[in-house]
Amino acid sequence: MATLSAYSSPWPDPSPDSNLNPNSNPNPNSNFISSHEPAQLETLESFSSASQDQQDFDSFPLSGQDRPDMFSPTNPITISNFQPSQPSPSEPTPLAPPPSLLHLSFNQDHGCFAAGIDHGFRIYNCDPFREIFRRDFDSGGGIGVVEMLFRCNILALVGGGSEPQYPLNKVMIWDDHQSRCIGELSFRSEVRSVKLRRDRIVVVLEQKIFVYNFADLKLLHQIETIANPKGLCAVSQGSGSLVLVCPGLQKGQVRVEHYASKRTKFIMAHDSRIACFALTQDGQLLATSSSKGTLIRLFNTLDGTLLQEVRRGADRAEIYSLAFSSNAQWLAVSSDKGTVHVFNLKVNSGSPRIDKSRSASDPGAVTSPTSSLSFIRGVLPKYFSSEWSVAQFRLVEASPYIVAFGHQKNTVVILGMDGSFYRCEFDPVNGGEMTQLEYHNFLKPEAAF
Repeated sequence: MATLSAYSSPWPDPSPDSNLNPNSNPNPNSNFISSHEPAQLETLESFSSASQDQQDFDSFPLSGQDRPDMFSPTNPITISNFQPSQPSPSEPTPLAPPPSLLHLSFNQDHGCFAAGIDHGFRIYNCDPFREIFRRDFDSGGGIGVVEMLFRCNILALVGGGSEPQYPLNKVMIWDDHQSRCIGELSFRSEVRSVKLRRDRIVVVLEQKIFVYNFADLKLLHQIETIANPKGLCAVSQGSGSLVLVCPGLQKGQVRVEHYASKRTKFIMAHDSRIACFALTQDGQLLATSSSKGTLIRLFNTLDGTLLQEVRRGADRAEIYSLAFSSNAQWLAVSSDKGTVHVFNLKVNSGSPRIDKSRSASDPGAVTSPTSSLSFIRGVLPKYFSSEWSVAQFRLVEASPYIVAFGHQKNTVVILGMDGSFYRCEFDPVNGGEMTQLEYHNFLKPEAAF
């Protein structure tokens, strides 16, 4: 059961494409806003148009004065500029310890990523790589979940770390245009993850999922799941109706909710527990992996049909992330083996079915490598007829990594919990090792440029 506290009226239009009010004041009254006196909320503004992926973000509106955090009046929020002031030449510059990274996530179009740290959060652009902005809280300030809404100024925050900024059982709706929280959702147990769409907020607890309408924060649906400590959940981001995927009530089962048709589909994806899954933007294709981490399976979400199965390896592995390319031609997988694999998908992106004609009609089509013994697949174990990745990239095994496809053709972006940022290119025809195009440590001061 959740309780809602809304601090602003009216609630913002969650679409970054909304028409902005030209007369809105970017610097509203900076006096402390009592929780008993709802503030007038400015119309939602966006960082940039979703199509302007290469644009710099210096124009993001910042408040003229720092504001007190309305939930902790004695804990002011410090807003750091993009270009920090230069210290006096006579004063040595103290070397601040790097922040502890608590959370990493891409935004919905994979053009940006958010980092929750032990004293605030930071937002970065992927290509070109740069820090967009940061919010540092004076004391405590740990953020364990920060979820972006495309490139607009509305984010969902959950406390984390040894000194959390907010309770672990609350989702705080943060408006960075006003540099404060404008509402909260409270629950009886810890929040594991949050997913945002322009029209919905999805909150994941260990054994329940709540779906809210973004416009008024009205509870629309709640789902019971098997124990889900990772907060596994995926939602479609296309302009159509919501498709939501979450663990079912049985080991190895996934549940697919089609809200347009009001249909629920259960898919027995694996024998072992579900470890990771990903959904295409339109919600038609689902990729899943189990705790074994050897096989990745691709399903049609409408009828649960198994469309394709690819093999990451023979040894058990923990799968950290799965990601589809925008056209559903490629699937990227990261694991604790220190590798990122890219697989070729034999699926027509227009409709979720095996595209049997692609390789026959297109002489340049990419085919997934298979074992040289695949001609006797009916006799030898299934391993020998497996489909393997077309490209790989080697990483340090000590850190978890998440992966997404870049906006440049045949590129992937890899983020590590050690602060590493990689942008790599793969050759879809010749395969082999990916080429590293770019590397940064985004936790170091030079990441802000």
